[in-house]
Amino acid sequence: MVSASISPKAVALLCAISYVSGFTCPNTVNKNNCMTAFRNAPRTQTFMAGGEGGESEWAKALQDARGEEPGSFEKEMKMRGLMGKKGVVDPKLSQNANLIKWLEEKGEVYLSDSSTWGTAPHPMAISVETVDETTNETTGRGLLARRNINDGDELLQIPMRLCLTLESARTALGKDVITNGMNEYLAIATQLIHETYVLGEKSFWKPYIDVLPTVEEVNPTFTWPDEDLDFLKGSPVVPATKSLQIKLRKEYDALLGGEGGLCERFPDRFPREAFSYENWVWAFTMLFSRAIRLRNLEDGEALALVPYADLINHSPFSGAYVDAREVGDWLFKDGTEEVILYADRSYRKMEQIYISYGPKSNADLLLLYGFALERNPFNSVDVTVSIAPRTKDMVDSIDNPDVEIDPLAEEKIEFLDRVGRENTVDFPCYADRYPIEMLEYLRLMQMTPEDTRGRPLRDFDFSRTISAANEAAVLSSIIDAITRQLGKYPNSEDDDAMIIQDKGLFRLLNINQRNAVRHRRNEKRLLKRTVAALQKQMRTRGLMEDDLQRAGGSTLGQALPGDDRMYGEGKPRTALEDRLAKMGLPVDIR
Repeated sequence: MVSASISPKAVALLCAISYVSGFTCPNTVNKNNCMTAFRNAPRTQTFMAGGEGGESEWAKALQDARGEEPGSFEKEMKMRGLMGKKGVVDPKLSQNANLIKWLEEKGEVYLSDSSTWGTAPHPMAISVETVDETTNETTGRGLLARRNINDGDELLQIPMRLCLTLESARTALGKDVITNGMNEYLAIATQLIHETYVLGEKSFWKPYIDVLPTVEEVNPTFTWPDEDLDFLKGSPVVPATKSLQIKLRKEYDALLGGEGGLCERFPDRFPREAFSYENWVWAFTMLFSRAIRLRNLEDGEALALVPYADLINHSPFSGAYVDAREVGDWLFKDGTEEVILYADRSYRKMEQIYISYGPKSNADLLLLYGFALERNPFNSVDVTVSIAPRTKDMVDSIDNPDVEIDPLAEEKIEFLDRVGRENTVDFPCYADRYPIEMLEYLRLMQMTPEDTRGRPLRDFDFSRTISAANEAAVLSSIIDAITRQLGKYPNSEDDDAMIIQDKGLFRLLNINQRNAVRHRRNEKRLLKRTVAALQKQMRTRGLMEDDLQRAGGSTLGQALPGDDRMYGEGKPRTALEDRLAKMGLPVDIR
């Protein structure tokens, strides 16, 4: 048995570490005396089990817990140009300071860089400017690690009462106009305009609204002028942009500006000069690029604008998502809720913090967020696949003797109607894969009487390979669809590469045009890789031969060369079996 006594100096060290790390001091009578005792205690060496011990180990633990001197991180950010240009007073600095003050005063959010009893220093700080490391384009505000952060550390807690939601819109604008079943985007956009352009300085959210960017700072494609959109000619982003522009206009006219809208019915509450279409577009720019879907709220998921949390930028490689929880611990809850975020990995001091906005393609990001990524594992290009069933009426209308009537045409149309599909469908193509739904659709449309031998189409499992000839026709039709998509671009991938490589010429383009050139080049790259992968697959599986075998009425599918390597057991797996295998449950359910 070993007995030991704790010296006054050790007590002082424990108290000091408790103070800076946020734990409760064991000496609750006089904490100041503890800190004084630590500073004045004699410097002696004491060896401790499991380490070198003594003052050096205590001092290291104390320094790690204490962090930086208050204000030192901001000084370092200023030296690195992250606090605005040298010698220029950046209004963003005062806006950031006002936001932090508002969060602390109205939400009791602890954002200080120093410790208090029971609370560690806040791990993040606002940078007025961040930069994309690949393209060197500015990406607006962001949050940086104030100190080293560990995987799993709690990064922020924001009370729900500080967030803009459907409920806050109903409170601010009246439940007579913002009904409980109203679309969340419409409700929050209307409140955001009200807070910004009607209440202005009197708004509770004024410090938050001041840090929101302008439309020009975000630049989603639905706000681009036509001359910038022309740089995306051929890209599926263009029709998506036009469609969104039309939808936004219709929603504005129906809710606010049109006949019978809120501006006409309640002119005092919804003045037209405040609720203009220009301000409507700004509000939706904020929502599309910043709103967060909180999925763990007690009353079900909800859309919200979350101050401070929406300053964090996106990385497709991040596994961190902002969500909500009830305030309190497992034993005591107070009935309120808060937004929370945990680190999904370790961060070094000065490193930018990232979250995931979800598995979004570059087309989604450019359309809604105003940027695209050079490295995006979720990138895809929508390809239109259209195979019109060759009915008698259709063949007669085109008057082409080489086009024959498909005996299965009417049955295919009936099948598509039953499963809710159209003759023309858009599918996303990825660099290394394409969706099973595309294969199922094309396997159906490429069926022939030789495949069915009188069996009805509903008897076949289109998630499996039907036959060699059918699969060859399917993959060839995908290649044809991608080739048609590539033909829509007015210039080649090499042309885009030359523009980008000529740095002087490239910098003459505005930010929208530079993003457009990068995006269209990456789309062409992806599509060409998909074609190469499909051609290789056809060669590997023996689908380039003539007189390939048809199903002959078999509904069990046909194993082709290479399928045993892809699926095992000599037969293709269904999509469900694939998902089970990925979950570690390789169950053959047939």
